[in-house]
Amino acid sequence: MVKLGLFFDLRNPEPWARPWPDVYARTLELVERAEDGGLASVWFTEHHLFADGYLPQPLTFLAAVAARTRRITLGTAVLLGALRPAPLIAEEAAVVDQLSGGRLQLGIGAGYSPREYELYGKELSRRYGLTDAAVAEVRRLLDDGIVTPPPAQRPFPIWLGYQGPQGARRAGRLGVGLLSLDRSLLEPYREGLAEGGHDPASARTGGMLDVVVADDPEAALERILPHHLHQANTYAECAVAGTGVAPRVLTAEKVLSRRTGPGSVPGLRVLTADEAADAIREATDGTPAEHVYLWASVAGMPGDLVDRHLELLCTEVAPALATGT
Repeated sequence: MVKLGLFFDLRNPEPWARPWPDVYARTLELVERAEDGGLASVWFTEHHLFADGYLPQPLTFLAAVAARTRRITLGTAVLLGALRPAPLIAEEAAVVDQLSGGRLQLGIGAGYSPREYELYGKELSRRYGLTDAAVAEVRRLLDDGIVTPPPAQRPFPIWLGYQGPQGARRAGRLGVGLLSLDRSLLEPYREGLAEGGHDPASARTGGMLDVVVADDPEAALERILPHHLHQANTYAECAVAGTGVAPRVLTAEKVLSRRTGPGSVPGLRVLTADEAADAIREATDGTPAEHVYLWASVAGMPGDLVDRHLELLCTEVAPALATGT
């Protein structure tokens, strides 16, 4: 059975901004409630220089999460491996793994923002080669017992958040998990596993579904839409920042004109609990998916919607997945 989790980016945008200590305390509270409610995992992502404070250091935050939890799996989805020295990643991962008693899943990705690579003095054009090299070296440092303290888990669970067939093949060659639920990537991923001398049967996938659960999806979408627009537009701006290219700007009118169903627009589906369970099954049945995670919050969306989303995941969606009903 696929394990259900939450995905956090810790955005705190205007005009909904709250004091940062409150944002972080609220996130830790949500993680504890997710664990108490029976969810299987929480995943934290990374970006830099976002005006809304997008989480820049996921392993730092996961150290706090590790200290506040006992069972739930902790993941990065993704850590930008090209930006840091591999020994730094390996050492921080080992510390979090020990703090958590062996609960860390290390998802690594390449990123895409010119501004982030400039900040860290790295070449964006080399991001895939740098990321591949980081994955191989981090795995060596962790699995060969080189960093001290060593991680609690060996071999250490590493994932690559690559997209597209070439990325899937690269993940396979490296013998790591693939953080994508795109079924079209399974064949190139398994081919890459074979090319790298790994058993294709060892394929394992996981990934994100753009789903929020609500009792009344249409009413919830109306309230979430400004937050979704902020999210989409800042991602677009991140992709071209510093290049002189104007980002594409989405408006409510544009998004609503492309509705994909009740409560759903491109990039966001607000679903009932039954619909969410069906969407998760559709995305994962017949695949080697181990993890699926949904938004915990969309760019600072209203707290009552976040609370109800989490409650429905714990009390209705996760039990439905467990029983197959």
